[in-house]
Amino acid sequence: MRNANILISGASIAGPATAFWLNRYGFTTTVVEQAPQLRTGGQAVDFRGAQVEVLRRMGLLDEVRRNETAMGEQRILDTDGRHVFSLPASFTAGEVEIPRGDLSRILHAATKDRTEYVFGDRITSLTETPDGVAVTFARSASRTFDLVIGADGLHSGVRALTFGPESRFRTDMGYHFAGFTAPNHLGLDHVGLMYNAPGRGVTLASHRNSAEATVGLVFAGDGLDVDRRDTAALRQLLAERFDGLGWEVPQLIEVMWQASDLFYSPLCQIRMDRFTRGRVALVGDAGWGAGPGGSGTGMAMMAAYVLAGELAAAGGDHGVAFARYDSEVRPGAEAGLKQAKNAGPFLAPRTSRGIRLRNRMHRMLTSKVMLGQLEKMSVKAANVLTVKDYAVPAADATAAARESAGRRRCRTPRRRPVSWPGRRPPGRGAERPPPRPLRAGGRPARRLRRATPWRPARGTGRRGSASPVRRRPGPAGTGAGPRRDRRGAPRAGRSRGAPWPASPGRRSDG
Repeated sequence: MRNANILISGASIAGPATAFWLNRYGFTTTVVEQAPQLRTGGQAVDFRGAQVEVLRRMGLLDEVRRNETAMGEQRILDTDGRHVFSLPASFTAGEVEIPRGDLSRILHAATKDRTEYVFGDRITSLTETPDGVAVTFARSASRTFDLVIGADGLHSGVRALTFGPESRFRTDMGYHFAGFTAPNHLGLDHVGLMYNAPGRGVTLASHRNSAEATVGLVFAGDGLDVDRRDTAALRQLLAERFDGLGWEVPQLIEVMWQASDLFYSPLCQIRMDRFTRGRVALVGDAGWGAGPGGSGTGMAMMAAYVLAGELAAAGGDHGVAFARYDSEVRPGAEAGLKQAKNAGPFLAPRTSRGIRLRNRMHRMLTSKVMLGQLEKMSVKAANVLTVKDYAVPAADATAAARESAGRRRCRTPRRRPVSWPGRRPPGRGAERPPPRPLRAGGRPARRLRRATPWRPARGTGRRGSASPVRRRPGPAGTGAGPRRDRRGAPRAGRSRGAPWPASPGRRSDG
């Protein structure tokens, strides 16, 4: 196979998922990650609609479900901390939700035996040659690969080296997000809370570990330049932005000063005209960072599936495969970007009036009448990209059979087969009934139906003629008989219990 040696940048979600499928099709993969070890932090990520099918085809759905958060409803609070309304779990947590760190661990375990992982290093230059891509690293020796995949997130180094600086593709949404872990002092049990003040939002949720809760801080800030690596300055900024708020905010800010897993990210989107150039392709946030609510993780794993499948289908011809990959993935990426563009105003409306309008609208959407429409909206972006079938090599026939068995187990149970009189249902040692005979024109003959006291059997004779089928008698003394046609002959059809009335040009029954 051509272009069999592939380098992937990024070991979070998109990178290992791409390595998984490339390994499945016989490619050799190397993953380089700037972090010194596998990252275990981050908020929970969810999967919806067609995205769940990718997990099933990977054979990882059961493992993901064993580690899911099983989150319940998200309760929206007013300024006094009182419950206003709730968002259903299907809207906030999808069909299955799992902490990002756990998903990263599962993907790493599924690929580490067939993928070379290099931690604590990064790509510093990419030089394309007729035979491949010459790659230099910050610490390791230079190497040459056939193809390079950028799966290194919103601030992708591969994208910057291949397509240009981040500022050319980044659109700031005017909001910022920070998160950390805190003690579950409210005793939450698989429930989330959201508290708002103008331009600020606080989320608090607890799922598997009842002793801990995940905290999210969202705030508006146009043109604010924050160095995410300067944690001291970041803590000071958060303390200033959320100073003076009520509810449980002061206590959470106190915990924030000591949190060891604090992370920060601006709410922004990456928009690109194309996801590939030469021998380089982008997957996930590196190519189309949507932000919260854009089904980014699920979409990244679907894109990894498509990229590997198209490379295998093209026999490693990256020119053909990359063009198909771009056209296949773009509709789903655009749908995610569109869906997530209002994430900031939803999480932290800038005014008190905006908070009231959001609450009023979502209270209406969560009513019994509109709940179905809300759930339909939540999976719209996830179902844009269709999960195609790609041929699996014979070497992985066992894994493919295992995935197929998993799909069969998860399907909706079939209806019980219909039994025929005097026959056993099909599939239980009995043959199906003989095919129905054909009549003129090749159409099937009408199937006989069982006679009842008030319904003659089909095919046993015309109504009004001699027939063993009992007919319903007419009213006493009316002389009711069979229906007749215009010439007085017995008319085909069930007797209604009364003769045709006499009329000009038609004989009576007398």
